[in-house]
Amino acid sequence: MTHVRIPTPLRPYVGGQKDVIAQGDTVAASLEDLVVRHPSLRPHLFDGDGALRSYVVLFVNDKDVRDLQGQATRVSESDRLMIVPSIAGGRQPGLAKPWAPGPWIGRAHPMD
Repeated sequence: MTHVRIPTPLRPYVGGQKDVIAQGDTVAASLEDLVVRHPSLRPHLFDGDGALRSYVVLFVNDKDVRDLQGQATRVSESDRLMIVPSIAGGRQPGLAKPWAPGPWIGRAHPMD
């Protein structure tokens, strides 16, 4: 079983949980098990053709799966799979840099 970290916007689809368990020996198998256990999560992760949505980024133990073997990346019980929805947008001149600390400094980060 792999521990899956669920981002705040997707927690309503997993009963409000921050971390859930999924079974599978690859990222793809773990994701499939996850959406079988939590069916309302499926449309937020996969498109109508069953492909992972382009704005969903996956990490295994802090490594982007795109830099590994993608969804074929092997996972084990000791691994942590993180789902991170990418955020579109940019910076307008005169505004804070996109990497500037957010208003959550000193408080819980919105992804926690």
